[in-house]
Order: sequence, then structure tokens, then C-alpha cells
Amino acid sequence: MPEPAGTFAGQVALVTGAASGIGRATTLLLLERGASVLACDLNAGAGATLEEEASGRAAGRLAFRVADVALEADVAGAVAAATAAFGRLDLVVNNAGVPGAFGPITELAVEDWDYTFSVLARGVFLGTKHGARALIDQGGGGAIVNVASIAAFSAGAGPQAYSAAKAAVVNFTRSAAVELAPHRIRVNAVCPGVIRTPFLEPGRPQDLGPLLGRVQPWPEAGQPADVARVVAFLASAEAGFVTGEAVVVDGGLEAAGPGLDRVLKVDPRHAGLVGVSRGSTGAPHEVRRRPGQA
Repeated sequence: MPEPAGTFAGQVALVTGAASGIGRATTLLLLERGASVLACDLNAGAGATLEEEASGRAAGRLAFRVADVALEADVAGAVAAATAAFGRLDLVVNNAGVPGAFGPITELAVEDWDYTFSVLARGVFLGTKHGARALIDQGGGGAIVNVASIAAFSAGAGPQAYSAAKAAVVNFTRSAAVELAPHRIRVNAVCPGVIRTPFLEPGRPQDLGPLLGRVQPWPEAGQPADVARVVAFLASAEAGFVTGEAVVVDGGLEAAGPGLDRVLKVDPRHAGLVGVSRGSTGAPHEVRRRPGQA
């Protein structure tokens, strides 16, 4: 009897950037749903904490490995370690990330730009390259989920290098999905918005209150678990015909667009008005006040 869709019993996942934020939430969720996980992170201390946290709920199903996703030997070693520890590989989550270079374009150092791309774009490429090799050799297909960002789609959602690298991740995801489809390997991306993680504001409490209601329509801040559940869906049998997609998880932030109606106060809703404008047709407009509006 096959396992119900959405569970991962008997499956093996490799998760990068697994010791905090979205990676940690994804690792714990996959463990909760029955997977064995090879968790990778550059932060050994945070990795030890993750192992301790998971020990009671997933004994023998979590292994941690220090890895730098910008180094091909580290990524290849992590894939080999996953198959060595658990006998197979079914899912790769390329999540590791850094905020990267910031500042005016005219002042950015080339090495800072390259560092940003080495983690965000090269790391996804390497995880896909070596993960796909293992999945192809094993046979039977699998899934790869890349963590991008809404910064991939427009300016203003992240620094220049970060946004450009995440745009590369989205495009690479689509290319990889087409190339790997004959092997029954699905490749998708998830694009988070503003999520409460240490990544957002390292070293200080996160006050997202002013953001809510101004640029993000959904009234609560996003949590790592919100993204992890979408990652799990894309990795599961429930998404068995989904590949090459970039799924946005942002509380409607991107859908809200620039919000010029709010900024310029040109939306009649804010003045308590309702009706219809017939533009330059020559027909009369209709304007009335909403009930209860002075």
C-alpha cells in the first residue's frame, strides 16, 4: 500500500542551509512526515543544536554535515554522505543563502558581488548538478526544490546582487526542469516574501509591524513554517505533475504591486466614494458616498 501523498516515509532528503530559518523548518517538517534528512550548514554550532532538537522525534533519521554550498567538493560530498548514511536520495532542497553584497552599485566590490552569486546561484547549480546525478543513477525520479525569493521579480525587495542571483535561480530552475523531466525529476522553486528568520535582521529583534498593512496585504508576518509547507508540497506526490514552477509565498506582497493608490491616495475607496468612471467617452460619471460615510 503506497504512503499517502504528503508523507515521506522511506524517503531521503538533502537540505542545505538547514540549521536555521526556512531550512530548519523544512528539515523538521520532513522529519515529522517520515523522511530521513542529511542536513547541511556552514554553521556547525547551529547544526549541533538542530541535531539535539531532532533527536527525540527522529532518532536515527537525521545526520548533520558542515558544508559550504559554494564549494563543489562540499556539495558532492554531501550528496555522497546522504546516500551513504541512508542508502538512497529522493529529494534535494537547495536553501542555503546569505543577504550578500549591499550598497550603491557604484561602490560594490567585485569580490562581494561574486561571493553573493557563489552562494545563492552557484550553490543551487551545484546542488542540482550533483543531486540530479545521484537521482539519475538511482532511477525512479525525484524532486529538487530551490529557494529563491520575490526579490527575483522586481527591484526593491532586496539588494542588487541578491535580487539578480535569485532571478538566476528562478530561470535556472525552469531550465533544469525541462532538462531533467525525461528522468522524472521535478524541479521547482519557492519564492518567499518577508519571513521572520535570523536572515532578515541578524542580531536584533524583528519588528515587522510597520510593514503589515502598508505593503503586505496579509495581516500576519510570514513564518519559516509557511515556506516549509510549500517546499514539502512541491517535493511530495501531491505535486507529481508540477515542475518548472516558481511558487510565491509572501502574504500577497507581490500581488499588491507598487501600491500607488495608497501612496498617492488616488483610490476613491479611501475617500469613502463608490461609483463608475466612464473615462473620456462623454457619458456622465456616477459618484456616490458609501453608506455610513460622511
